[in-house]
Amino acid sequence: MDARTQPDRSRDLSQPLDKLGPDETLKANSDYLRGTIKESLVDEVTAAVAASDAKLMKFFGIYQQDDRDVRDERRRQKLEAAFFFMTRVRLPGGVCSPSQWLKLDELARAYGGGTLRLTTRQTFQLHRVMKQNLCTVIQGLRDVLLDTKAACGDDTRGVMCTVNPSLSKLHRQVYALAKQASDHATHKTGAYSEIWYGAERQDTDGPEEPFYGRTYMPRKFKIGFAIPPSNDIDVYAQDLGFIAIARRGALKGFNVAIGGGLGRTDQAPKTYPRLASVIGYIDADKLLPTIDAVMSVQRDYGDRVDRSHARFKYTIDDKGLDWVKAEIERRLGRALAPAQAYAFTSNGDPLGWVRGEDGREHCTLFVQNGRVINTPDHPMMDGLRAIARVHKGMFRITPNQNLIISDIAPEDRPAIEALMREYGLDEFENRSGLRLNSLACVALPTCGLAMAESERYLPNLITKIESILDVHGLKDDPITIRMTGCPNGCARPYIAEIGLTGRAPGKYNLYLGGGFHGQRLNKMYLENVGEGAILQALDKTLGHYARDRRPGERFGDFVIRAGYVVEVKEGRYFND
Repeated sequence: MDARTQPDRSRDLSQPLDKLGPDETLKANSDYLRGTIKESLVDEVTAAVAASDAKLMKFFGIYQQDDRDVRDERRRQKLEAAFFFMTRVRLPGGVCSPSQWLKLDELARAYGGGTLRLTTRQTFQLHRVMKQNLCTVIQGLRDVLLDTKAACGDDTRGVMCTVNPSLSKLHRQVYALAKQASDHATHKTGAYSEIWYGAERQDTDGPEEPFYGRTYMPRKFKIGFAIPPSNDIDVYAQDLGFIAIARRGALKGFNVAIGGGLGRTDQAPKTYPRLASVIGYIDADKLLPTIDAVMSVQRDYGDRVDRSHARFKYTIDDKGLDWVKAEIERRLGRALAPAQAYAFTSNGDPLGWVRGEDGREHCTLFVQNGRVINTPDHPMMDGLRAIARVHKGMFRITPNQNLIISDIAPEDRPAIEALMREYGLDEFENRSGLRLNSLACVALPTCGLAMAESERYLPNLITKIESILDVHGLKDDPITIRMTGCPNGCARPYIAEIGLTGRAPGKYNLYLGGGFHGQRLNKMYLENVGEGAILQALDKTLGHYARDRRPGERFGDFVIRAGYVVEVKEGRYFND
């Protein structure tokens, strides 16, 4: 069977074509994502776009947002919300050249509020872009061979790839395949060029979307490539994960993992986080057909009526893992081989300098919560611009929101180090193990889904937790902590040793017991509590950990052994 055929949902009688959800109808009637976006962009009456166009623009990496800090005041003044847009770049594997960095810096200063945001999916976000500047921003990205295609929407999101700070031959091989996978799975509609570049519509010899069809995927679909022993991309959180299997430093193939996803909704028991299931092994030359086969199963059988139930994880749990695997194999025309042995030992970033196999130097910098910005005592944005102006190698964004200055010739290292010292970019050397293993989503004031602070709050909360760590002698111990402003899980909180998800202003659910290597979900310990209760709980559990831990035991493992939470053994859990 050719997996890249048009969708054929008539084979799934549970989803009659005349009973699709409203978002499916919108996509089907959008003329392959064109909608009325052009008209919305030139409407000077409002800073927003039509609601239907706002949904379609997600397929082009653009979210309509507003400043929630001033929303109530503007409502009282009978003004529309302070609308602007977030623009996300498609950047497979997080690799960026100095010229691209300089262009992003320029656009951020001119149109993005003077800041760049590094994301947990290894790319850039520009926030606060006004509607009238969107085309300028996207055309500016084109000048350095970047785009925002499929960075959001019901399609294949940005493809992730483990970042090896020493840039081995194996990493180069896997990164090349990750980029190929991104180009292969990105939507093909001409709407992007027509809307954002002003191109004329071109006739096509065949279907405009030969794989996706008129309704694309039921929901977002995430692909990632992990290279053991590092699980920095959290491969079990991907809809489709590829775990590299190497022999003598060269790529042999991949174990295939399917059905990961961390989004959930409070008070909705049918929604839950799930870790991906490893279903077999493929040789490297079978990569693209496997992507087509897996994605086409979700395309054809994913729920197109209830969007809260439309991720691949629910399709797998509804149909059964064995059924889904068999259908993937049927579409591939061959059985998957048994999964091969592998082991993960970390999912964090080794900060500082390392030397690669080819003798070139690489330095990983800590970027708290991925926020690149100038502050009075820390001009990070200026420092990275100065480095980009002299750097001859590449930049690499890590899945932990940090940045690698990569491919530095040994003779160029002193100049890079001098700039790092001048702008204070080497301050990670004095940070706690908890802070260096922290992640936060953007949340307030720009994310429309956020119910509580995240990026603006987590650094201060960590400062207070560090006082507890100091008392118990744990300041240098690496412990993962992740916070999101809502339960959607963008910073992957459900696999952190300490996870926090926003419930209301100042209130969070506290989760404990995730796997340090991303291999286990955590479990709720406290529900809807404020800072005082969070600090009290962490003082108790961290103190107990310091006294009674076994040699080499991680905090997430300890809280399970000590009985604070019950281990999640099956890779998923329902709200309880």
